[in-house]
Order: sequence, then structure tokens, then C-alpha cells
Amino acid sequence: MSLPAVVRTESLIIRQHKELTEVFTNMETANRYSIELPSGEAVMHAAELGEGAMALLTRSFLKARRPFRMTVHDTTDASTLELHRPWRWLFSRLDVVAGDGQALGSIQQRFSVLTKQFSVLDPSGAELATLHGPVFRPWTFRVLVRGQEVGKITKEWSSLLEEAFTDADTFGVQFSSAMSPQLRALVLAATFLIDFLYFENRD
Repeated sequence: MSLPAVVRTESLIIRQHKELTEVFTNMETANRYSIELPSGEAVMHAAELGEGAMALLTRSFLKARRPFRMTVHDTTDASTLELHRPWRWLFSRLDVVAGDGQALGSIQQRFSVLTKQFSVLDPSGAELATLHGPVFRPWTFRVLVRGQEVGKITKEWSSLLEEAFTDADTFGVQFSSAMSPQLRALVLAATFLIDFLYFENRD
């Protein structure tokens, strides 16, 4: 299984990049992200796929509920992860494939009244971990393995100017030494689904 070596680091910053023209046209553009080390060095980038009129209409009308495909590339532009969110009315799912085409696992949203809950699954459907968003900490998602926290996804505030004029977001992802490269890659992928579900089109 081919996984990006960078997931072996302790933490990553995922920074969304949006066109300021969205402010004036109110039309969604394909999401793009840079994936950086805490030092600010860009080590990967992710981009939502889909061009043309149909893709534009899907993004504009379905907005955050839209299905999507996304690729994650390293600095040599080699594909490291491929993500697919199929269309669903409820309980979103994100399927994740490694750069060599091997299935890596999936992220499955679970029913919860107050908290935000996800299962991180391997290719056979076995649960590797859960993601838990506490009700009083809406910007934080804890990565739990058998009830123990092994990582965290946190929504960070980007610059005031960017927050004021766009819905671009920044996330911090923390990994512990207890997390396997496979789980780290899946948690990294989960960050994009979380962005779509809870932080896209907040207005």
C-alpha cells in the first residue's frame, strides 16, 4: 500500500484556498487545499475534481451536500490519495484509495443527536477508530481508538480578512505515535469531509 510519507509527522495544517470572486458571484468553485507542516512548508495539495457546466451547476445548487471526487498530490505532483464522496441524503460517506489504487478505507457519518460522530473503517468495514465532535467544542474532533484519544482535528481561524469575505477554512490535524500510517491517512482524508459537512456555506 502506497501512502504519503508525510503522514508520519506529528501534525499537519490543512489550508483551504478559495477564489475571492465567489464573494461577488455567489457561485461555488472547486475546493482546493494546501497541506503544510507547522513550519508553513507545503508538502501536499488537494483539489476537488470536476470542470464544465454540469460540475458548476452541481456545486452551485447542491453546495455542501454535493458528491465529489478529490485527489491529494505530493510536491512532485504524484497522486498519494484519492477521495470519493458518493451522493447520499443522510449520513455522508467518504471512500479513500491510496495512490497505487489500493482501497485504504472509508469515513462513515453516524447518527447522533447532539455530538458529531464518524466511524473510520478499513476496507473490510471493520472499525479502526471513531471521530467524536463534543457538543461544547464544536470546532474539535477527537480521534478515539477503544475510547482513548490518539489524535485530533481542530478548526482554526484563518486571517480575519479571509474569514470575513470567504468561507475558506484552516484545520490543524494532530497524530500520536499510536496511530498507524493507514489511520493517519484516513484521518487526514476525514478533514475534507468535515469541512464540507460543517464549515462549507456557513451563511
